[in-house]
Amino acid sequence: MHRHGGQVYLDGANMNAQVGLCRPGDYGADVCHLNLHKTFGLPHGGGGAGVGPIGVAKHLVEFLPAHSSIRNLQEGQPPWQAIGNRVGPVSAAPYGSASILTISWMYIRMLGAEGLKRASEIAILNANYIAKRLDPYFPVLFRGKHGLVAHECIIDLRQWKRAGIEVEDVAKRLMDYGFHAPTVSFPVTGTMLIEPTESEPQHELDRFCEAMISIHAEMEAIASGKHDRQNNLLKNAPHTARQIASDKWDRPYSREQAAFPASWTREHKFWPAVARIDNLYGDKNPFCACPSMKDFAGMTDEICDNIAHDDLSLAPVFS
Repeated sequence: MHRHGGQVYLDGANMNAQVGLCRPGDYGADVCHLNLHKTFGLPHGGGGAGVGPIGVAKHLVEFLPAHSSIRNLQEGQPPWQAIGNRVGPVSAAPYGSASILTISWMYIRMLGAEGLKRASEIAILNANYIAKRLDPYFPVLFRGKHGLVAHECIIDLRQWKRAGIEVEDVAKRLMDYGFHAPTVSFPVTGTMLIEPTESEPQHELDRFCEAMISIHAEMEAIASGKHDRQNNLLKNAPHTARQIASDKWDRPYSREQAAFPASWTREHKFWPAVARIDNLYGDKNPFCACPSMKDFAGMTDEICDNIAHDDLSLAPVFS
């Protein structure tokens, strides 16, 4: 890429397989961003928190944004601190959110160098454990030359389309087993990206694998014609408490199969609030609730009052 005059950008969306084992700076990239979520303990969900450092090679320093609150240091200072003639600020806070960054700082300090390396090793081990257990049921994509994956495994469900089963059906059925589905159709359409990280114990990995294996059996029943291609456990998933408790039950399978497909669901049951919705329609047809300015002002005042009295129950409204 460099020989042809190009620049290389390294996507550091997460570094679960690298911290303590290798260094992005050695790869020859010109720019690398490093999200702090997942790898360094920040929460990830609800659209955030997208925060983390962006590193550049020396020849790109002059193109970094500057900030008026950072002192313009003189010649001889480290290049990452020299502002020079760079463009102005792109953010009100030059180093990001101080409150959220504290979490990553504490995570790094408490684990230390050896602990961070160990976390990477366990993340890789966990992903390969899942890949090995699920491989007889779902092909695993993008293995290395020794048949291993890194910190995530991608299972391929595209071949099930011939039976009318989509990856979304499997994702929704996982809710009946008590799991929020992993990322679907990224980076490959019709696949599931499973990323256990270092935080899951083996019994939780086993529980997830057993759920996927059980769902595979349900898929086989559909493919073989034993179950109807449209009215089945996967197409109707997830099953809500209202559906299960209704006097009317016209499904060709039992309520127990729908709501309690595994032993652990009888002890710790997660009940989805709503049944299947048309995700694609929702994506293509957004609508605005559009409260009046008077209603919005009143809601904002109520939130501020609650925060002032240390009641943060309404704080998520801000997001």
